[in-house]
Amino acid sequence: MQKYTSTRGFLPSSDPAQRFEKYPELSWLDELGRDLPSLLLFDSFRDKARKLKIPKWPEDTATAESLAELRLYYVRVGFLASAYINQVGQPAAHVLPENIGVPLCHSCKLLQRPPILSYDGYALYNWKRFDADAPIALGNIDTLQNFVHLYDEHWFILVHVEIEGIAADVLDAVPRMRAALPQGDADSLNRDLAAISASAWRQVEVLRRIAEKMDPALYYKTFRPYIRFFENVVYEGVSEEPMDYRGETGAQSSIMPMLVELMKIKHEPSALIDHLADMQRFMPKEHRQVIDDARQLPSFREIANKQTYNDILEAMATFREVHYGWADEYINRRVEDPRGTGGTPYMQWLKQLVDETRAHMID
Repeated sequence: MQKYTSTRGFLPSSDPAQRFEKYPELSWLDELGRDLPSLLLFDSFRDKARKLKIPKWPEDTATAESLAELRLYYVRVGFLASAYINQVGQPAAHVLPENIGVPLCHSCKLLQRPPILSYDGYALYNWKRFDADAPIALGNIDTLQNFVHLYDEHWFILVHVEIEGIAADVLDAVPRMRAALPQGDADSLNRDLAAISASAWRQVEVLRRIAEKMDPALYYKTFRPYIRFFENVVYEGVSEEPMDYRGETGAQSSIMPMLVELMKIKHEPSALIDHLADMQRFMPKEHRQVIDDARQLPSFREIANKQTYNDILEAMATFREVHYGWADEYINRRVEDPRGTGGTPYMQWLKQLVDETRAHMID
């Protein structure tokens, strides 16, 4: 089980593996990962990819000792699979070759997740620090793997990495709240709510920074296509039935789902809510447990400080509004296909989430 700390949030308990030290025979995957943005510039990429001899992950269980390298393996092979299916400038592929699909499915089975590159592989396990003693924050972090050579993609990923780390204050508060609620300890509860509010507003400020180093036109045309969903894709050597999987999307982050459960926000039943529930399949298993833990907590609405309680909800709504604004600027104004990378009518749904979050405030 993931151990969460005051500096990690939903990020791994130690920095992601940058190389295969336990299994050095896999080290060529690191070189392949570095070369991938260049290989994708040529029509010959898929031919080359079909000839790769990718060994399966050497273990049949996900052990604590090799978990970090297993995640790195999933990142490398997951990027390769999405690059193959969604190569820019080529028609979408509907067959994932056996040499890629079988290793991907095996590693994803060990990680208890669907076999496609998701938010965890694209962001949570895809970073390193320049200075190991400095914070996990913009300016001190970079990516391990990308689809394109543009720094815009690095920035897009790294903004999310810092946001995920900021969630540490929320995760730290939940166990204390679990202890305080049965005692009706309002003072302790409200101190934790104040910490959650401050954390949520810090996340808003980081999300606002997206435009600093990411060009809207470049995002839409260059690397967004690679994180799209898989539709009617046959995994050779795994199944003859075509499969559909959600692409990488911020809806696979565990931060907002956990806060929704913690704050007991009631969203109206809809295709949106069904979609958000389905997104939890693509989260790390430890994160699904954290969301369930928040779900099990009783409501504290009656004893919470009204201003602090509402401030958390306002921060959540504002975060979603900023996300809505970026979705409009970076995607909706340029869109031909109205679906997001997860395959959803995102603009309508984001607005619904904002409205229902504010509707939950204490009058």
